[in-house]
Amino acid sequence: MFVLKQGWASLFGGLLLGAIMLSRTIWSADWPLARYDALFVFALLVQAVFLWKGLETWDEARVILLFHLTGTAMEWFKVAAGSWTYPEPGFFKVMSVPLFSGFMYASVGSYIARVIRIFDMRFAPYPPFWLTVAFAAAIYVNFFAHHFLPDIRIALFVLSVVIFGRTRVSFRISERRWWMPMPVTAVLVSLALWIAENVGTLSGTWLYAGHAGRHVVNWGKLGAWYLLLYVAFVTVTIASRSALGRAPAPARSEQTA
Repeated sequence: MFVLKQGWASLFGGLLLGAIMLSRTIWSADWPLARYDALFVFALLVQAVFLWKGLETWDEARVILLFHLTGTAMEWFKVAAGSWTYPEPGFFKVMSVPLFSGFMYASVGSYIARVIRIFDMRFAPYPPFWLTVAFAAAIYVNFFAHHFLPDIRIALFVLSVVIFGRTRVSFRISERRWWMPMPVTAVLVSLALWIAENVGTLSGTWLYAGHAGRHVVNWGKLGAWYLLLYVAFVTVTIASRSALGRAPAPARSEQTA
């Protein structure tokens, strides 16, 4: 049941990843529609269906859009800095970045918003909200600043444990509630995202600097996903504040996952 619910929560990302792999297999350069543009149209349709069918609420969609925009801004910067490239042509491409790429970030936001609802998640004791926003902002700024200034990600890893180490992520499976420490949850989700990125990278949809073909994403990207996950989570909690609690979660009816 846990795996099935996780799969349902990550539906947006799963559909987009499936489209990336399928299009890579069947697409021809002679077709009138570029593959990147087809992926952009597909992502727009999926988002529209999610809202139409109530798989996402409008409040969730607004904060997911915010993460979508911050992710796209980071894509523009990273591509300009030479961290990675999108080698294929496309009409819906701005500053060398195809617009479907923003939906890859949106799919992470969609997963977080949906998994909170689907698992009836509670986060307690949750740190002061202003502190989590400041922490997420520091992570986001470091993704840009480390190109010019010392990289502080080690300090950010330590801070993630200091700030969220006491926070329990409580979730429901059937009639029983379980919990795990929030940093452990973040590591597990980051590992899943790292695996998904490897699947996408092997399709050649984007290329990292120094790699001309398919390759495995290095383990350092796992740390980047871990930190970016906190940015996504804090962004989504703008619309999901009801799941956050300052008091410690009761342990008597829960089991450790």
